[in-house]
Amino acid sequence: MTAPFPSLPLLPRLQQQLRICQARVMDADEWHGNLPVPVLDRSWLQLEVIGVGQLLERFPADSSAHAPELIRFRSLLQQNMPADEAEQQCWDEFGPEACHLALRRFWLSQQRPTQLWSLEDYLELMGRYRDSFSEESRVMPLLVLPRSDDPQRLQCHWI
Repeated sequence: MTAPFPSLPLLPRLQQQLRICQARVMDADEWHGNLPVPVLDRSWLQLEVIGVGQLLERFPADSSAHAPELIRFRSLLQQNMPADEAEQQCWDEFGPEACHLALRRFWLSQQRPTQLWSLEDYLELMGRYRDSFSEESRVMPLLVLPRSDDPQRLQCHWI
């Protein structure tokens, strides 16, 4: 197994935990919700292993970009409707207050993220992890938490 961080030598304890996780992935007959996802807390050099089915419970995803008002607005733009007409139609369908709130939540999540990852990141992780079960060499995600004072998001490394 290669170290996910070549510049940072892993502690023997962490290496052993990762080997156990990889063995569980390799021994699994099929994809299921209890497959391991190791989560590295860089601040304390601690590795927590959670099941893939518990990811959203433990680390909720930012889904503000998927508000129905914003999805409808983008859909109307893709249909070549002018932006001002698309906005007016969304206001008519959802109400100006709901549209304003959806847009405000989206921009706030962009400026000051409160979630460690987006819904797209979560879906990408799930898809790649599940797809690796149809390949000869399976991969496992290693999630790395940002330091407490770091505005960075959750990082995913594949091992």
